[in-house]
Amino acid sequence: MTFSDNSSRDVRPTDDWLKGLLKHANTDDGQIVARVSQDSMCVICKGARNLCGKTRCPIMVKVHYFNKSISLMSNQDISGMSPPSVFIGRVGYPNVYAGPLVPPVSEDTSIYDLPEQWFGKSIDEIVGFRSMLVRGKHRVNVANVFASGKILDATRELALADNSVNMELNLTKKPSGSLFLDDDVQPFGPSAPIRDMRVGNAKYERHIEKAYYDTDLKSINAVLELYGHGVVVTKIQKAFSVGAFGIEKSRRLVPTRWSITAVDDIISKNLREQIKSFPEINEYRVYESNYLDNVFEILMIPDYYSYEALEAWYPGTVWNPAGKSVTIFSDWEGSNGRTTYASIGGGYYASRIAACEQLIKERRQATIVVLRETRPGYIMPIGVWQVRENVRNAMLQKPFCFKTLPEALQHIDTRFNIPLGLWLSQSKLLKQALYQKKMLEYF
Repeated sequence: MTFSDNSSRDVRPTDDWLKGLLKHANTDDGQIVARVSQDSMCVICKGARNLCGKTRCPIMVKVHYFNKSISLMSNQDISGMSPPSVFIGRVGYPNVYAGPLVPPVSEDTSIYDLPEQWFGKSIDEIVGFRSMLVRGKHRVNVANVFASGKILDATRELALADNSVNMELNLTKKPSGSLFLDDDVQPFGPSAPIRDMRVGNAKYERHIEKAYYDTDLKSINAVLELYGHGVVVTKIQKAFSVGAFGIEKSRRLVPTRWSITAVDDIISKNLREQIKSFPEINEYRVYESNYLDNVFEILMIPDYYSYEALEAWYPGTVWNPAGKSVTIFSDWEGSNGRTTYASIGGGYYASRIAACEQLIKERRQATIVVLRETRPGYIMPIGVWQVRENVRNAMLQKPFCFKTLPEALQHIDTRFNIPLGLWLSQSKLLKQALYQKKMLEYF
């Protein structure tokens, strides 16, 4: 259902429900209080009593898959098919560790590092194949893209490959450590310094290969051209991280964590500028997705482009482990974007690219508010990809359409466990939409 006239845009809070909601938006009424994690909780629980409030013990999940993978890595030589996958660290920047991720598996492993195909898989599946990836480490300076020797050359060759590549990884010692977890980067398994490595015949992704050899093409333009040719974001991010793009003398290695956000940011900024020339949508829309106990409600408001992302974390979840109540973080931008890095991190840029893709398809413009409720079932971070793919999945669904903002908010309120008043208390754009009169109302 759509509405073609502007009468649907009267969003002033006139009904009793909305007045009551706004009255309590800045109070503690309805805050969800959960059990508090004490420092000794894990010792008491031992993974069996769920004392932290999580639905499953993340430590036990990690231990299960780590033990399963480490048994296959009994020596210093790893032979297998890389997805292909590489990792550039950030500790010690500008002198960082760079190298491949290689599983001791001789079959096609492309799924091991292709988040665009992960949506719908269980956390066990994702942790399972990611824990198999051994990280080889080689210390390099980020500026020495073409002068760091055989190991970095082979690592870069791997990052440009289109399919799984057979390789041998010789390490200075047996791989050790635990499953690496980060909210922005996909997990991977144990690591060790590289003594030597050999890469089999790698077939380059043809568009990435062309950008790599074009040493007069700026990195931003390379990213946008590749995206325009349909190259998946993950492949662009890997090539970006190994310094494959840009003016030859300016090329640098980029830590994987930064490259993921940088590519999301570059692409979504470009999409944003295109969107700003399109006509506005003519109804209030709500898109939805629920995956790995992350509940997403994406609200699109008929107005000029602006964007906001809010994340709510329950007590006992990854980034609110010892909290007594729900914690909500938010960042926003107007039509001119923002000049500082979003406090909520890579998720801000990942959801922006996914929402903007939908408006580009329709050639329409809107104010976008992405609300993410992270529940205890999200037991460990598995990478910012799940934010991008959750929002993409929401955009594939038929939206709920409403004539007024209060109707849309009432619908969202039925989907979340966290009271809507708490969301409003942290949202810049929702408050603005509710309170600020449009210029048309004065004529």
